[in-house]
Amino acid sequence: MVMLPEYEIYCLKYAERPGRRRDHFLGGDPHDRSMPMDYFIWLLRSGERLILVDTGFDARGAQYGRVLLRQPAAALALIGVEATQLKDIIITHLHNDHAGTFDDFPQACFHLQEMEMAYVTGRHMRHKLLRRPFDIEHVGGLVRLVYQNRVAFHSGDALVAPGVSVHRLGGHTMGLQCVRVHTQRGWVVLASDASHYYEHFEKSRCFPLVYHVGEMIEGFSTIKQLAESIEHIIPGHDPQVLSRYPAASTALQGVVARLDLSPLGL
Repeated sequence: MVMLPEYEIYCLKYAERPGRRRDHFLGGDPHDRSMPMDYFIWLLRSGERLILVDTGFDARGAQYGRVLLRQPAAALALIGVEATQLKDIIITHLHNDHAGTFDDFPQACFHLQEMEMAYVTGRHMRHKLLRRPFDIEHVGGLVRLVYQNRVAFHSGDALVAPGVSVHRLGGHTMGLQCVRVHTQRGWVVLASDASHYYEHFEKSRCFPLVYHVGEMIEGFSTIKQLAESIEHIIPGHDPQVLSRYPAASTALQGVVARLDLSPLGL
């Protein structure tokens, strides 16, 4: 029997913004109150192998009321990882807050769903509503990386490394993918924007920025099937993640959490 590696998962906060409940649910919310949003990147580590999930936004993305606390590469430095060490980076989707600093990782190969690239370079980008969250400079930059043979395209479910796989869900964008990671506590699913907040997948409620509502709702079922349990699903922007999981160190409380460890209180 082949033993899979067990990865450490670091959730690193690099930005935040205020928000209201009405901003985060399709159709609004009758109990409108403050509901801020955190912005994360995620590092997977097993021995010498490092895999980054998403690259955050750059200076161009520091708008829409967002507060950039630290560059994503600077967040990695907090746990002793340099950008030049990264050889594999999974991009869950190409919205500007997930694919904005790829130039900071000159040695990396970027793992992307083929359908996502087709989406951002195809007919749907004629429509302002759909293209608004994308940055044409990011899209163009990824196309240049294709020509440099630095993009690995996947179609649906794919293995990135032993113990790490990607799974196309769609919904939020045409080619959105989640990441399934084998850890000491079992299979953890980094949902990214398949579920911005815990409440989305827990109550089957949709985020209003959506390409395909049906796929988004079906995606909730898929991530539940992929994860060891519902406690193994990590939403993409929920500030609760940092309070539910142990900090990487006392000094990094509220900045970096360890998702491979059991949630606090369990």
